[in-house]
Formats: sequence, C-alpha cells, structure tokens
Amino acid sequence: MVRFCYTYGGNVLFGVFKFYKMQNQPVKNESGQENEEALEPKKITLQVSKMQTPMRIDQYLTQQVENATRNKVQEAIEEGRVLVNEKVVKSNYRIKSCDLIQFTLLRPPAPELAAEDIPIDIIYEDEDLMVINKKPGMVVHPAFGNWTGTLANAILHHIGKDGDELDKSELRPGIVHRLDKNTSGLIIIAKNPLALHRLARQFADRKVVKIYKAIVWGIPAISAGTITTNIGRSKKDRKVMANFPYEGKDGKTAITDYAVSEDLYWFSVLSLTLHTGRTHQIRAHMQHLGHQILGDETYGGASIRTLPFSRSESFVKNLLELLPRQALHAERLSFHQPITQEPLSFTAPMPEDMLSALGKIRSAVAQASL
Repeated sequence: MVRFCYTYGGNVLFGVFKFYKMQNQPVKNESGQENEEALEPKKITLQVSKMQTPMRIDQYLTQQVENATRNKVQEAIEEGRVLVNEKVVKSNYRIKSCDLIQFTLLRPPAPELAAEDIPIDIIYEDEDLMVINKKPGMVVHPAFGNWTGTLANAILHHIGKDGDELDKSELRPGIVHRLDKNTSGLIIIAKNPLALHRLARQFADRKVVKIYKAIVWGIPAISAGTITTNIGRSKKDRKVMANFPYEGKDGKTAITDYAVSEDLYWFSVLSLTLHTGRTHQIRAHMQHLGHQILGDETYGGASIRTLPFSRSESFVKNLLELLPRQALHAERLSFHQPITQEPLSFTAPMPEDMLSALGKIRSAVAQASL
C-alpha cells in the first residue's frame, strides 16, 4: 500500500494507491462480503474523507459503524483494537483527513433462536407459507440488542415441530423480506426451505407487488410520479440511509412509485409501490421528495412544525403523541403461491394509531374549511 498526503494551493490532497479510495468506505468484513449478522470478530477499515471536520475518534466510529456503541468503541481503543495510520491511539484522538482507521469489533455469539408464545395476526396460512399483519413496534428477527420478542420467535412457536425444517442458526427462519420495527403491515413467512427459496426468487425477480400507505407532511406538487435514486449508507452517519445520484458509484438503484390518495391541506396520504427493496427505501425516498413521513424521527418527520392556524404547535405535539412512530403501513401484497403457483393477494387495514392520527387531521381540515 502506498499512501500520500500533501497540500497544494491551501487544499489538502491525499490518497491511498491501489487499496483505498478517497472517501469513507462501506463497512465490510475483510473478506469483502457485507454481512451485518456475522458473529465472529468484524474487521473494519475506514478512510476519512477530506471533507470530514475534526472529531474525537470514539465519536466518529460510533457514528460510522452499526452496532458500535460509545462504550464498545472506547473499550476497543483501550485494548488496542483501533489503529490510526497503523498506530494505537487514545479515545480523545481527533481524526483528520487522510487518516486510515482499522477497527476490530468483537461481538458476542448469538443464542439459538427460541420459540416464544407471542400473539401474531395471521391473515393467511397454508402448508407452505403464512402472511402476517405485523403490528408496529415488533422486530422481525433477532439481532444485537433484540434477541427475544421478535416475529421470528413467534413464528417458531406457531409452526411448532414443523419448524425443525427451518435453519434456526440463521436467526431468521422462513423470513423472506423484512419490515422496519416501527412499520406495520403484511409480511410473508415461508414454512419450508423450498417455499423460502421460491419466494425469495419472486422478490429477486421483482414479481411481488408491494403497496404501502403513508401519512406524509405536505402535498407533493405532482400528484403521482416515480422516485428513482441510488440508496446507500450515509457517509455522515452509517446508521442512516441516504439518496445518491441514480446510476452513480454510491448506493444501489431504488425505485418507488407514489400517488396522492388523500389531500389533507398540510398533510397527505400516499400510496407507494416498491419496485426494489432497499433498506429504509420509502422513508429515504420521502425525505428526498421533501415530504417526510409523519412521526419518522430518523428522516425528519417527527419535528414540531408550525402550521397556518392558531395553536398549531399543540396540535402537532398531540398528533405525534398519537403516532410515536413513522406512519407507514404495508397495505397490500400480491405474489404466487411458491408450490402451486396460484396467484395470491392480501390487504391489511391501517392500524389504529394511523387511523387515530388521520381522524385528528381530518377534523382540523374540516374546521379550517368552515
């Protein structure tokens, strides 16, 4: 590896020949395989961007690396598992442009997935699959910090002895696709490996129709359209997804159709069709459109905004108390039964919290119209 850094005309120029590019790199294992769930120590390499402002290294790594808490990072620094330019540093070291950071993150082994008697709303079930209406607040599968109480734990309990066909070591038995913890709605669960494989193929081939409903701030200027960007980890905070130019070098292609279902003066209800399945795709795309999802803390939809009527601040506060999560619901799924190829289609009504928020908004709209 050849590394250089010099100034020209007051600007810092830097580079790493052959091995590293001039930007914060995606967090990955040394093997090059992105694998957020691997349980062995994770070796991470980051190249600090020339645009990065000085910051303590423990703060920087906490922002950049998923599942890395400040305590974990500081412990790693004390144990010599963080190197900057191949040298051990202290927690108060302030990163600079051109710094090369190597970080070994130790992670505890995951327990084997256990069956738990957790109520689930099963919309449909046959010998190969289930369609579940997931309630908001339920994590889909175990991960660091959420080993129990997940949909996967509930699935194993429901399937019972037949669940032995599913691989518990994967911590996501039968789960073909995911919903965020605070997104409600329909999710497909495979009950055997063949169904899992064939359903996964339908998703990969974009043959599954996925339609969501969302309550968003404001009303799009164009009532229906398609959002096409690349989506990838933010270079400022790797726990957040960001939009990048379509067909650019950052992120992966993400396509979402939207249409206004209801105009509510200061809000609107959108119908959203996913053509790709990127992490946080709808939430990031709504931020990109400038109409964040109501209640979405991560993407700017949970701030107190002033609306053009008296006492609007208390109205918004009450609204966010009614809906303390992103107002996003997976409303409809259409696909083919993986064994018989029979077409299947399911719809789940909006959950109570979204309906309550809509009722409050509609009442305010009616008052404003008088």
